[in-house]
Amino acid sequence: MVYLTRVEHFNAAHKLYNSNWSEEKNKEIFGKCANPHFHGHNFEIFVTVKGEPNPDTGFVMNAHELSAIIKKEIIDKFDHKNLNLDLIEFKDVLPSSENFIILIWKILEKHIHGCTLHSIKLMETPRIYVEYYGE
Repeated sequence: MVYLTRVEHFNAAHKLYNSNWSEEKNKEIFGKCANPHFHGHNFEIFVTVKGEPNPDTGFVMNAHELSAIIKKEIIDKFDHKNLNLDLIEFKDVLPSSENFIILIWKILEKHIHGCTLHSIKLMETPRIYVEYYGE
């Protein structure tokens, strides 16, 4: 089994805030992430697929094709967006990195053919990231 990872970059803003809680509790739980004016991240996304190399190409998947899928389905949709305000998917769901990566998986999974989506790593900052394996 061979694993191929493509890395892409995009920017997006969000606010973590539970409307069922008081302002004080939101600040206690989410800290600066509950900023009423939102805050942004320079996201790095690592998309890993797995499979056996194709005998004709030697590829698990063409990396340019994987890049094009990520750009069309993820970057074009989320880059320079406010996740809370611009995306219906987060109307009733907190746009935490944990929830965001699950959404990204659901979008990408149906576009990967000839191999299997193995994992996604979403870096919110150089010190904070989430990983998801579709489980």
